[in-house]
Amino acid sequence: MAFGLVVLGLVSILSSPEPVRPGLEVLIRDSMHLVAGRRVGLVTNQGGIDRAGAHAVDVLRAAGVNLTALFSPEHGFRGTADPGEKVASTVDRTTGLPIYSLYGSTAAPTDTMLSNVDVLLVDLPDVGTRYYTYISTAIEVMRSAVKHGRRVIILDRPNPISGRVQGNLLDPAFRSFIGPLAVPMRHGMTLGEQARLANRELEIGADLVVVPAQHWTRSMYGDATGIPFVPPSPNLQDLEALIHYPGTCLFEGTALSVGRGTPAAYHQVGAPWLDTTRVLALVRGARLPGVVFEGVGFTPVRPGDAKFPNVALRGIRLRVTDREAYDPTRTAVVMLLAVRAVHPDQIGFIERHFDLLAGGIRLRQAILADRTAESIVSEWTSGRESFETRIRPFLIYR
Repeated sequence: MAFGLVVLGLVSILSSPEPVRPGLEVLIRDSMHLVAGRRVGLVTNQGGIDRAGAHAVDVLRAAGVNLTALFSPEHGFRGTADPGEKVASTVDRTTGLPIYSLYGSTAAPTDTMLSNVDVLLVDLPDVGTRYYTYISTAIEVMRSAVKHGRRVIILDRPNPISGRVQGNLLDPAFRSFIGPLAVPMRHGMTLGEQARLANRELEIGADLVVVPAQHWTRSMYGDATGIPFVPPSPNLQDLEALIHYPGTCLFEGTALSVGRGTPAAYHQVGAPWLDTTRVLALVRGARLPGVVFEGVGFTPVRPGDAKFPNVALRGIRLRVTDREAYDPTRTAVVMLLAVRAVHPDQIGFIERHFDLLAGGIRLRQAILADRTAESIVSEWTSGRESFETRIRPFLIYR
């Protein structure tokens, strides 16, 4: 039973200074035998591109791959649907191929969807954060592939926020679609590495092949790869938003806005009642490295989370000054404690949602107990260290 295979001959050159190439290009260049003579289903969205910005559908068809079906994750094939919005299946007007939604009436390919598919390719732009659902879609695809006797090939992509690991470890009792694996908030893995981990630890048993991204190393951020940035979803509009996301996303489980419906979503949090002067004083007093804070006003327009549409908000904006020093997860804890200290009756934890994001109940309980940020974050170290040991057999890149 295969628990995760890697195309041979690629790992040894991952530290080369040559251009970084996504798994999509590597497949075309030297691994076409994996899809030759097969009817191919492709799980992707707007982020499935090559270094020139050409979309995977066009690249694969131009190379002679027999695409017979397309599948899309949360936000849809073109990445325009709001977070959590159910997406209907449709037909691609350019190719005439069906686009089966895996974020609508079903999360996994069905018998009908796979009736004209021999092998499944997955090319999705993960963002390096536990809360993002594309690995959950990949897991459901793997489970369906086992049931129907299909192989799954992950066309891997660099982790856009590098291989750094930060935050707490998810309690397995809180596994969900927004946290299917016991990994930290910032997990440091690629989608292919996560799929290998899931295949073993969730005992999926898929016939899984990962085509690695060529020449990516774990110290590299997305803007060092030369691969064009494409927003992976409507509210993650730039790389800095992705860097903040492991921390600011926690505010989705509170009464505060994370700036959805603005050009700076996840760069900022706010509410109409927020006393930015007092909260900023507490946050700045923590002297967090690698980030600065400023007061800001913003108005969410069609925010998608129903928080303060068309309401002028008082907010706090985060700006990264040193990526290597910045810990967005620790920063979020400091900010949550500051808001709690100034507005104890208004922080408004949405308990179930916050706990799923936080990977358990302990973080919320610690904030409500007014513990220090240092005492909270220090408890995460042992779990993170055990995680880094646990995942070594599944890592592909140096």
